[in-house]
Amino acid sequence: MKSMMSSRRKALKQIAAGCLAMGMPKLLFSQTGQIMKRAIPSTGEKVGVVGLGTWQTFDVGSSEASREPLKAVLKALVADGGNVVDSSPMYGSSEQVVGDLSDELGIGKDLFYATKVWTTGRQSGINQMNASMRKMKASPMDLMQIHNLQDWKTHIKTLYDWKDKGLIRYIGITHYVDSAHDDLERIIKSESIDFLQVNYSINDRNAEKSLLPAAKDNGVAVLTNRPYSGGSLFRKTKGQELPGWAAEFDCQSWGQFFLKYLLANDAVTCVIPGTSKPHHMKDNLKAGLGKLPTEDHRKKMRELMS
Repeated sequence: MKSMMSSRRKALKQIAAGCLAMGMPKLLFSQTGQIMKRAIPSTGEKVGVVGLGTWQTFDVGSSEASREPLKAVLKALVADGGNVVDSSPMYGSSEQVVGDLSDELGIGKDLFYATKVWTTGRQSGINQMNASMRKMKASPMDLMQIHNLQDWKTHIKTLYDWKDKGLIRYIGITHYVDSAHDDLERIIKSESIDFLQVNYSINDRNAEKSLLPAAKDNGVAVLTNRPYSGGSLFRKTKGQELPGWAAEFDCQSWGQFFLKYLLANDAVTCVIPGTSKPHHMKDNLKAGLGKLPTEDHRKKMRELMS
């Protein structure tokens, strides 16, 4: 396993070097009329840099009134070139709602479905993952992640097997607290992991110290959860105007300000803020348009928020 990973890392470094030699950005970074896309390091497949989280926001059951605005959220995501939708069995009815609405809208083929296994025991994990795939109407599942490292040593064996069989396309691990970062780093260095999902925001930067550099060095894609620090960043800036220099990196709102800070870190593949409001989805997506902050900008952004 380690020799395979070493070969993969070597190949990735050679690809990156070739891109630089041709004047291409390190991350196989592209921009069209829609939001920017970044490559999944293990394959080169590209995804939109702004996606959608579904914790709480999509846990609405069968209520038609509650589901209606969520249709508009999904339509906005796809219309502007986003495609990553992240869910979990932990999120109540969210998986089912995502599956039903994307099927109803006929956009399933345009989405990159990500969910998680969140249980203990091999068979329990298998049963749960099969249920998630049925609910989300995703076969194969694009990304299956081990939620908060729950019984990860058991589930990783199943995920390797399922990936070999074509039942899932990518393997990931997740957590949402700083205290888990050391464990996450050890795993991405020792296992064949495609995706890391981790808590990261302008005011929660522990991942910058070692974990994100390790993900970049080991060819692991990164999804960032809690990009708004649970909403505390908006409370902190309520009533405050954006600094004029934010226009230098095409920033028009505080939401974009917080997301662009994360996307300016080239270890980050996609940010996944959750929302149930179409206008918030559209605003979030604009973080994937235009310029990103320079290192000088990022320093000023940190100073402002502190």
